[in-house]
Parts: sequence; structure tokens; C-alpha cells
Amino acid sequence: MTAPVGTCCVVLHTHLPWLAHHGAWPVGEEWLHQAWATAYLPVVEVLDRMAAEGRTDLLTLGVTPVLAAQLDDAYVLEEFHTWLGFWQVRAEGLAGRDPGPYEYAAATHARELFESRWRHGASPVLRSLVDAGAIELLGGPATHPFQPLLDERVARFGLAVGLDDAQLRLGHRPEGIWAPECAYRPGLEELYAAAGVQRFLVDGPTLLGVGASPADAWTVGGTDVVAFGRDLEVTYRVWSPRKGYPGGPWYRDFHTFDHGSGFRPARVTSSRTPPQEKAPYDPGRAAAAAADDARDFVNTVRRRLTDLASSRGGRPGLVVVAYDTELFGHWWHEGPAFLEAVLRLLPEAGVRLTTLRGAVAAGHVAGAVSPGPGSWGSGKDWRVWGGPQVADVVAENARLQKRLLDAVGAHRSPGVRRSDLDQLVRDALLALSSDWAFMVSKDSAAGYARDRFDGHLAAFESLAKAVDAGRGARLAATQRQTDGPFGHLDARLL
Repeated sequence: MTAPVGTCCVVLHTHLPWLAHHGAWPVGEEWLHQAWATAYLPVVEVLDRMAAEGRTDLLTLGVTPVLAAQLDDAYVLEEFHTWLGFWQVRAEGLAGRDPGPYEYAAATHARELFESRWRHGASPVLRSLVDAGAIELLGGPATHPFQPLLDERVARFGLAVGLDDAQLRLGHRPEGIWAPECAYRPGLEELYAAAGVQRFLVDGPTLLGVGASPADAWTVGGTDVVAFGRDLEVTYRVWSPRKGYPGGPWYRDFHTFDHGSGFRPARVTSSRTPPQEKAPYDPGRAAAAAADDARDFVNTVRRRLTDLASSRGGRPGLVVVAYDTELFGHWWHEGPAFLEAVLRLLPEAGVRLTTLRGAVAAGHVAGAVSPGPGSWGSGKDWRVWGGPQVADVVAENARLQKRLLDAVGAHRSPGVRRSDLDQLVRDALLALSSDWAFMVSKDSAAGYARDRFDGHLAAFESLAKAVDAGRGARLAATQRQTDGPFGHLDARLL
């Protein structure tokens, strides 16, 4: 084919909240270890393999600063290495019974990958992919807050901390960001423009609400900042709130455990099959299903782009599909194999595979829009992070921000950097993470989320009182032992 039928951008959003030193099972450090072992390692292995073949502009990868900080943290690296060793030993103990041999091979490979590629953290790994042009890296605000509900000054500062963090770790300052929760309010584009951000994502309905198609990119408001919208019709082919490929009968079932070993021995079988009746997992049949679904997905993308070109007088369209990285391997065991097949098959099907930056260069910016509020959450509005179930969280966050700004304003000395004020800001940013409200609204480990939110609030309040009393330095040093990401953070810039 002499010209592509259109463009597809695959965007992966890699994020977990700050988990180091905050519990182990089931949603503390174990959450991070599982996602790292089963998603981050294999997804990067796919990208490494394709980059070694000279392939470029494979996908756009968002890595939140709070996760990047953990993937480089010396304590977390040591704990993860230990966890991988225990995984290998537990799998070896299964000996000849299912899924022992398969699990042991996976655990051994993960440990070898970590020791050969990741032992010094994620930054060298990601930087090599960026330098090779294999990916475009997206940054974001430091702790993944729900930006529309933030004070403008706190939002501006959190974004600057996050972008600075990526620059320090990777030698690249991201030109694009993953807007947390794809959340938007009018005016955010001006904050982005001031920070040097050129691109960000919203959900498709945010654009459709003002008559703009996600089949194009759009400059927002009176700025040159470009918004991309998820194509939900294609995106949901893989995963939606109710269906998608990972629910196929041959895939490994995420929710069924052998409680003696902690491993997952069953396949999905059907959505109606009770756990004790699910059929054993068959890796060969699962691999074949992943290959079939990859071909179906590529056909869906091509059909979508062909239809768009036909309806637009031949003008090529754009399909942006975006997912949590953790879907590929952690939630969907066969996800990395599916992803690699898709990345290889799309160009063969006459589809331009590129990054968000590449889509701009290919001419997919259609004009200017001024969207209304939106997100990728339930109802495509703000209810998950600002609704009745988390009204107390919203109120406490507003109070915390005012207290923070007052304290920094009262105690800041322009010529002197103060470790207690830096830690006070750090405590506030960790409390403002959007994860806590999401987990409460969705009743997903809600107790853990509330404990974490209350804990960060309490740490902030105790340090704020110590700062007021002129005794903040010692307490700040203690708190930083457990909650100390972003060593470059400077409260004077708030």
C-alpha cells in the first residue's frame, strides 16, 4: 500500500499510588510487586525486542512521577528482588502439578529480566526506549491528583514537580502528559501551556460533547495545546466496564486462586462458571486466542479508519486507544502477547502506527475546540472523585490546600530552602492523590484508601503544627523516611 488508510495511536497509562512502606497484602507493596512482575517487565520486554529490530514510534507510554519514583527507589528495588525470589521458590515447590512448571518458568524469567535489565531501576530502561525513538513518554503531575478540583497554584506546582522529575530521571522533559483520570475543566489548557505541555488526553465523550470528533486532534481554547480523545468504540473492543477480549474462555482467570499456593490455575471458562468448576489453564490455547483477538482488533481498527475516510471525502482519520498498562499482564495474563501482535500487525494492515507526537506531525489536528468538564470515569463526569460518597474527601482536600498555602506563605524564606516545608508539601501532594477517592467510590479496597488518606492528612497536620512552632525539621526528617519521593521538590516554588 502506498499510503496508510489512517493513523492509530496506542497509549498506555502506567500508574500506581505511593505504596512503599504502606502495608504489604493485598493492596500495599504486593500490589506494586505483582504489577511490576506481570505487566511492567513483559510490556517493556516487548518494546525492547521491537526497538532492537529498529522499529520506532511504537506507542505512547505514560509513567506517572509517583510510580517512577518507586521504580527507582533503593528500598523498593530490594524488596521487589526478594519478592521475585520467593515467587520462584513457591513455584518450584509445586513440582509436577499444574500450574507448577508454567509458573516456575514465568517466575524464573521475570527474575532474570529484573537482574539483567532493571536492577538499577526503571529510569535507565525507559531512557533507552526514549532515546531509541521506540516510544513517546508522557509525564504528569507529581502524585496523580484530580486536577479540576485543585487550587490553581497547587495544580501548577504539582505539574511542575512531575515534569521536573521526568527531566531529572530520564534526561527528557515530556512534551505531553497523561491528564490524571483524563479529567478536564475549562482553563486547564492554559496551565498546561504555561508549563510547556503540548499534548494531553481526554476521553472521547469530552470532545463529542462539543461536536468534535475523536477521529481528529484539536487545539484547546485559545492555546496551541492539543487534546486527543479516546475512541471508545475501538478501545472497548479490548476492555470495557462489561466486556472485552480478556473475558474470553481460554484466558487465564484472574479471580480464581489455588489458595494453597496463591497461583491462578484456571481459565475463564465462562462468566457463569463458579470458581471451583473452572477448567484448567492451557497456555497453548490461550496463546492462540491472543493471536486471534489481535487480528480481530487490527481488523476493527482498519475498518474504523476505512469508514472514516469514506465518510470524510478521503481525509484520513485517527484512532486513539488508551488503557492502563497494568491490564497487559497483571489483569490480563496474555495481554503482552496480544499487544506485541497488534503492534506488528497494524503496519502490515496499512495503518500508520505512531505516537501522539507523530499524529500531530501527520496532520491530524483539525481545528480548535473549547470542551466542557469531563473525565474517563463513570458517567464521564467528576462523580467518582467529587460525588457524595467522597464529599468528605473533597472538603478535606480543599481545607488541606488552604492550610498548605497559608503555611508556606507564612514561613517561606526566599533565600533559604527548608526541609520541613518541602516535606509539608510532599505530605499534601500524597494526600491529594486521586486514587483514594477512586477506591472509595468504587469500593475497591476502600478501607485501605481511607486509611491512607487519613494517614497522609494526619502527617500533614502534625508537621504543620510543628512548623508553626518552629520545630518542624526533626519530624520532617522522620516522615521522609517513609514518604520521601521527589527529593528535588522545593516548597519555595509554590
